Amino acid sequence: MVSSTGGRSGGHDDAALDEIELAGELMIAATASSGDRLPTERIDEVLLDRVDPGRREGDQREGD
Repeated sequence: MVSSTGGRSGGHDDAALDEIELAGELMIAATASSGDRLPTERIDEVLLDRVDPGRREGDQREGD
């Protein structure tokens, strides 16, 4: 998942919009989950499956 805030200039509004996007993605994942709680592993998948705006999609992270 790629943040839709990538094309905007920096600022507090961008950070707030990114947080809203993350919360929305977690809500969607929680709704799709069959259990009472979203497993920690699934939360990590949702949060870590985003492309860092400072990196391009094909770039390697440190330690990869």
